[in-house]
Amino acid sequence: MENYLADPQRYDGGMQYNRCGRSGVMLPKVSLGFWHNFGGVDPFERSREITRYAFDHGVTHFDLANNYGPPYGSAEETLGRLMDDDFRPYRDELFISTKAGYDMWPGPYGNWGSRKYLMASLDQSLRRMHLDYVDLFYSHRYDPETPLEETLQALVDIVRAGKALYVGISRWPLEATRFAFQYLKERDVPCLIYQGKLNMLDREPQEQGILDLCREAGVGFISFSPLAQGLLTDRYLNGIPDDSRMSKGKFLRPDMLTDEVLGKIRRWNAIAQERGETLAEMALAWILQQSGVTSVLVGASSVQQLQKNLRCVNANNQLIT
Repeated sequence: MENYLADPQRYDGGMQYNRCGRSGVMLPKVSLGFWHNFGGVDPFERSREITRYAFDHGVTHFDLANNYGPPYGSAEETLGRLMDDDFRPYRDELFISTKAGYDMWPGPYGNWGSRKYLMASLDQSLRRMHLDYVDLFYSHRYDPETPLEETLQALVDIVRAGKALYVGISRWPLEATRFAFQYLKERDVPCLIYQGKLNMLDREPQEQGILDLCREAGVGFISFSPLAQGLLTDRYLNGIPDDSRMSKGKFLRPDMLTDEVLGKIRRWNAIAQERGETLAEMALAWILQQSGVTSVLVGASSVQQLQKNLRCVNANNQLIT
């Protein structure tokens, strides 16, 4: 494949950027997640096409984690190859994040929130991604056994060591999140962003007060699983297709498509059609309408799918309920 030259109009094509809390960082309304479709089991050329298309259309934020794949670590290896082949000249235009907190390697030091795990994991991630630093490093989940001070001080020291410019937390409960925001602020390494699951079917960050706390503290919020693993698309309006993610039953199980859920997505699909949008476009636009939301993380298995998802940036501004 020919050498990659980014589209010179990449910032003129309609992507919009939101300020992340009270920081200096602006994030694209749509960010590209590497959870699926960028692992060692996936065709590299397809991953490259998706990533190039994203950047050519103003998507500057790529979101990874240590165990994204499969196999574990392979999504970061894909990014490392992309950096070497395509994106090295554009490193300072990219905002790259990774995380540690879930199972990564065997034994007592490859999981959860200890200082040993977080620091070792980030060193491994940097090697896989062929990077000197990441823009953002997350504690990927709350660890009820490790003292919060240990996890948070590791994040502080990671920034002070120059291995990350900013830190964030993902899926922490409210009171632990409150403690984290204060602890990090007092050490002049404020939490940049909170990553949580927010979509039209799962509004837990709103219901539990996480979004309110982020707004009060000047912390950004980014939504993962915005389409509820595909439920908020037209894929399941008439049942479960044989080739669908739900039919494989790993992350999306058939018992999740209850009569109540099916009724909601059919009703929302009708509203989307009235708005001249797909259900997926409307579902993404709904998240971006919520007060305090900075960006929404989308995955993509093809350029065509990403192209459709990016339309949410300019979707109908009429409030969706």
